[in-house]
Amino acid sequence: MINNMTKKPLELYIHIPFCVKKCAYCDFLSGPSTLEVREAYVNCLIEEICHCKHAGVGDSDNKWAPCDPENYEVVSAFFGGGTPSILKPDQIRRIMTALKEVFCWDSDAEVTIEANPGTVDEEKLRNYLDCGINRISFGLQSADNEELRKLGRIHTWEEFLDSFHQARIAGFTNINVDLMSALPGQSVTDYVSGLKKIIEYKPEHISAYSLIVEEGTPVYEHPEKFLPLPSEDDEREMYYETDRILKKAGFDRYEISNYSKKGFECRHNVGYWERKDYLGFGLGASSLFENVRMKNISDMNKYIGNAGKSDLYEDTEILTVNDCMEEFMFLGLRMMKGVSS
Repeated sequence: MINNMTKKPLELYIHIPFCVKKCAYCDFLSGPSTLEVREAYVNCLIEEICHCKHAGVGDSDNKWAPCDPENYEVVSAFFGGGTPSILKPDQIRRIMTALKEVFCWDSDAEVTIEANPGTVDEEKLRNYLDCGINRISFGLQSADNEELRKLGRIHTWEEFLDSFHQARIAGFTNINVDLMSALPGQSVTDYVSGLKKIIEYKPEHISAYSLIVEEGTPVYEHPEKFLPLPSEDDEREMYYETDRILKKAGFDRYEISNYSKKGFECRHNVGYWERKDYLGFGLGASSLFENVRMKNISDMNKYIGNAGKSDLYEDTEILTVNDCMEEFMFLGLRMMKGVSS
């Protein structure tokens, strides 16, 4: 066993592609599913994770396990989706157990789970903390129920408050809230009012970003149902107001759309922008490992059929020196500290 001091830092991403209902703006690899599909997926996800035990043994069946876990130490992990909180507590626990059995972990590792308001309860929240998840990210998006309805969100502001309070009671001391601006029919006053409501509840982190109309989404395909969108001037004003109001409330803007209280920056996302090595597990998950970018297959049937049996990557790109330099610049410039040679 290599001494911990010599281990390289590694981040993990775990994709949970399930949600109760697809939102009108969402183009992520996610959607509704049956309980049976979720269970089959969790089992295959665990197989994929456990396959890393065999990395480097020279077995052709294990060629897609990219690293020897004993050479690395996990400094952060992120359950994204979809809606990871849609899974049963035992399913999340089994995934975490597999990750801990396969990888060496930093004792101070940051472990985040995304959650939709209304999909967590006391049992889930206590289970998350008990199995090592210490940060929760609530996808609120808006503090106005009519705006939430237009977006196709399944929750209300009141359900967010209930979920937020339950997380505090359970013991979470690191909570992020996602907030969107430039929503259909939204004025600058509407947006500012919602932002101030969120600040009152003292989350440690706020991710604030504008709605992007992605091709293939209902917002793109049927724009007449989502008009009027705010003007560019109003959208810009929302951006400036976000920075001004959050700065006054004690939040530090450390990235284009991310603000945190001192010491609560999302270490996992900072790792992406600093090009730390990370492995992605699950449907369509991406990895960056030793300057090789890899992407898992995006077809659910193929994923479930192949997990633990054959190569899961549908795309692999070996980055050149120039590629790495370009990524270093454009990813680093997302950060307020910029880049330094």
